[in-house]
Amino acid sequence: MKRTVRKAVAEDAQVIAAFNSAMAMETEGISLQPERIAKGVQTLLQDSSLGFYLLAEEDEVPIASLMITTEWSDWRNGLFWWIQSVYVKEEKRRQGVFRELYQAVRELAADTPEVCGFRLYVEHENHTAQKTYQSLGLTETHYKLFEQTKGETSFFS
Repeated sequence: MKRTVRKAVAEDAQVIAAFNSAMAMETEGISLQPERIAKGVQTLLQDSSLGFYLLAEEDEVPIASLMITTEWSDWRNGLFWWIQSVYVKEEKRRQGVFRELYQAVRELAADTPEVCGFRLYVEHENHTAQKTYQSLGLTETHYKLFEQTKGETSFFS
């Protein structure tokens, strides 16, 4: 069994959209609209300025993915890479798959001088993922995440 990690390409859009849909249902009980998530994945794959996906495979069969987006830090004069949309197939969890994805992120960042660090968010109740992230050297910050999405309320009122 050969496991590899690579940057995703346009042909991977369908499997990444399926992983994202499974993750949304599992973690938040949200059923994503298939057309919207498919278009969202395709858009990022077509526009590298938005970020990129990594795909983990075993014997060329996709088993996990994650998305990287960027945030400019004026305080550090650099980019944070946000690790998002992490999904590992259930039967492949606790086997070091995320560790391999994260190592690939670190290696890519080492070759990208403007990257100043990594950030991710995790569900409060997902203690297993939190332990994994801590074991890889990520530390919990003092920040809380707030959001407002278009459609829930008017941005201009």
